[in-house]
Amino acid sequence: MSRRRTVILEAAARVVAQRGIRGLRVEELAEEAGVSTSLIYYHFQDRAGLLSHTLEFISTRAEQYTDPATDPDTDPRGHLEEMLLLELQDTPVVVENSTAWGELRATAVFQPEFRDQLRTATARWTDYAADLIDRAQRGDGVPPEVSAEDAAERLTTLVEGLSKRWLSGTLPLDRARELLRGAITAELGPRP
Repeated sequence: MSRRRTVILEAAARVVAQRGIRGLRVEELAEEAGVSTSLIYYHFQDRAGLLSHTLEFISTRAEQYTDPATDPDTDPRGHLEEMLLLELQDTPVVVENSTAWGELRATAVFQPEFRDQLRTATARWTDYAADLIDRAQRGDGVPPEVSAEDAAERLTTLVEGLSKRWLSGTLPLDRARELLRGAITAELGPRP
């Protein structure tokens, strides 16, 4: 991806996080990114294209900052826990990304054209979590009491809800992380 395109997408994520989708005006985005409006239209054709690429950028950026150090082959459960907890970091990029993701998700309620892209990005995350859960369950040698897919769906949904509460100031970050750890134990049982 070209540097200018990246700068535009970083600015778009920042504007969406701060002002919401309705607050994303191409002219203001151009000013925020330090580029011309014609360059934005050159790269993204229209506002819908810009929003679509912004969602993809936000999703890719989340995959980068939630990449755990724990090896998924030797400790899939540890990898899962670390991956989910990395969604709850008090860093500018995580705060911005999580807020922008929430704005895009809320917009999909009234603008169905975002739903397929959101569904795909969410499914990729949930499927990866389900694979880790399945591997952890098989590695424990104990027959699973819950479906890996169901557990992954519940845990990733919980992360999004905890993130919204933490970002809105209604739940302290430490408490959100504690609740997530407890949910992992509730879904997968205590560590063997």
